[in-house]
Amino acid sequence: MKRKRINLLWVLVLLGLALYLFTPLGFHVQVFVNRVLAPNPDPLVSQSSVVPDLEDWKLADMDGELFRVNSIQGEVMLINFWASWCPPCVAEMPSLDALYGDYGDRIRFLFIARDQKERVTSYLEKEGYDFPVFIERGHTPKRLNYRGLPTTFILDKSGKIAIAHSGAADWSAPEVRYLLDSLLLK
Repeated sequence: MKRKRINLLWVLVLLGLALYLFTPLGFHVQVFVNRVLAPNPDPLVSQSSVVPDLEDWKLADMDGELFRVNSIQGEVMLINFWASWCPPCVAEMPSLDALYGDYGDRIRFLFIARDQKERVTSYLEKEGYDFPVFIERGHTPKRLNYRGLPTTFILDKSGKIAIAHSGAADWSAPEVRYLLDSLLLK
């Protein structure tokens, strides 16, 4: 009896591991865990004087139209690097979508996809997101280098980095909204 119980336990553990590794269930579990554990991003005091060089940075929208980022300097910007295959990116998208819904007319949102255009389009349609997504054309400015996805930067009107955060976060948190409101007033 004891031997059968141990064997059954191992079968269940291996079955759970196989479901996690080889089915979409694992992706959804990772999204859920990242959403539950997502911290609130903190403003950066130490990097508040860092201004990325946006002069030659070009993006293309989903229709292929080129856009120079330096054309919107002087505005508060939220720049998010993400991909549809990235569980932490997918986990934070609802909070970014909520933030875009509330601030999209006052802040420039640049969602930069590190993904295939077809996958991005399919993901946006499936989830019902309508925020502006861009594909990078050229190199990312040095000051906006990041180690992983997702990474989000908030720049004030003078171009200084107010927040640089890697990993999933709750972007609709009151602290973020307070920061954005204060940056808009400056």
